[in-house]
Amino acid sequence: MRKAVTSFLATALLLTACGGGGASNNASTGSGTSSTGTGTTPAADAKKDPVTLRVAWWGGQSRHDYTLKVIELYTKKNPHVKIETEYASFDDYWKKLAPQAAANGLPDVFQMDISYLTQYGGRGQLEDLEPYTKNGTINVKDVSENSLSGGKVDGKLVAMNLGSNVLGSTIDPQMLKDAGVTLKQDWTFADFEEIAAKLKAKGKMIAADLRHDVVFPFYLRGQGLHMYAADGASLGYADDKPFIDYYTMYQKWYDAGYLLPLDKLAQKKGTPEDDEMVLGNAASSNGWSNQYILMANAAKRPLDIHPYPNWSQNKALFLKPSMYFSIAKSSKVKEEAAKFIDFFINDIEANKIIKGERGVPVSSKVKEALKPELTPEQAKVFDYVSWAEQNSSQMDPPNPVGAVEVDKLLKDTVEQILYKKLTVQEGAAKFRKEANAILAKNKK
Repeated sequence: MRKAVTSFLATALLLTACGGGGASNNASTGSGTSSTGTGTTPAADAKKDPVTLRVAWWGGQSRHDYTLKVIELYTKKNPHVKIETEYASFDDYWKKLAPQAAANGLPDVFQMDISYLTQYGGRGQLEDLEPYTKNGTINVKDVSENSLSGGKVDGKLVAMNLGSNVLGSTIDPQMLKDAGVTLKQDWTFADFEEIAAKLKAKGKMIAADLRHDVVFPFYLRGQGLHMYAADGASLGYADDKPFIDYYTMYQKWYDAGYLLPLDKLAQKKGTPEDDEMVLGNAASSNGWSNQYILMANAAKRPLDIHPYPNWSQNKALFLKPSMYFSIAKSSKVKEEAAKFIDFFINDIEANKIIKGERGVPVSSKVKEALKPELTPEQAKVFDYVSWAEQNSSQMDPPNPVGAVEVDKLLKDTVEQILYKKLTVQEGAAKFRKEANAILAKNKK
């Protein structure tokens, strides 16, 4: 249930967020709703009609807290606007969004992920943002075309990139040094295995796991292949060899104890505080560059960020939008929604609060303005993304409709392989057959 908040309470909320307290009564559980606005309307805004915006996002507590501060800043600058917020953990967010979409009741502005972009955009549920970029409501003059293109579906700009992201391993350099490891910049999966063995001898893992929906497509890029065909109607590879080659390696790593057992992995909460690298049990945690700050804050010890193994093979490394904001096609306040998105990507003061947590800013002007404000850890992320811009190739198109189901199939199939219920060869054939059926069904 949403709660209207008076100007006094909105101010109290800001002060609480600044002090590290909860953003709302249920924010500590990883989800919540609230409403912020201001009680004083300057004369300049006296003629503007009141507008209520619903804004939704996923994330952890720190993201909730600073996003509420940004919203508070927006409503101070735009007193005619009241913003109702909805936020949750990643999995819960999409569970909440699905029935809202079915009821034609999506939030006006809501965070979008590349995994769901085609699903929502292809069904006509997202507003085309190009008219707003052309008339200047959303200012993109300092945003590169590459940053914009990742938000297009069927030629329409249906999602605004909030920040650039690159695959990266957050590593514990001291743990590697203690194991006698010197990590090369241009390392391979063979190096990964050799390092894992040295860490195992010291009672440590190299990582908890390598996410299948992230690292297998990355491996395919290194082979000059893609996870999905250009038309989205099938997988992007025609025989089982790449699956067999990669998961034969993966099974070897798992059986050797280089990775976390599946039963323990299933108990992980998915938070930085519960990450095996943060807990001191593994030398690395594999994810996206914008996650580095959260890991470093949770670990409270010196860490570094490093590219994935085989990153230089066929320029497998790529930049992707960390996440987007989209406007619901059903929104009745699209113009104000567009203004809010413009504020989020272009306002310097707002971005001094965000500090690249949603990815390195897409606006070159904002990026330059933030550099003097960055902590050493934040600067590492900005520098890493800048390096990646010179050492990467174009990202794959957004995942097709059905990709979420294919991701689940891949995870389930690999678990059956690791539990020895399927051979790697059987798993490869099963996955390719069933994944192609899912994609063909959704393409109809």
